[in-house]
Amino acid sequence: MAMTLRLTPEDERLLASLAEAEGVSRHEATLRAIREAAARRGHEAAVADLSARARRRYADVLDRLGR
Repeated sequence: MAMTLRLTPEDERLLASLAEAEGVSRHEATLRAIREAAARRGHEAAVADLSARARRRYADVLDRLGR
């Protein structure tokens, strides 16, 4: 699907710098940034879920350690 991405001059400069540093086109740099952000968000959600489960599982131990 095609779309138009409107960037501020500063964002355009950042994108061009990123693309040059990675040796790819601005299009490819944009795709990589989107994919990396999505992967990071998925990882953060998984860590939060595992942390919540561990806190529930070890609530009694954590409570005793907090005394």
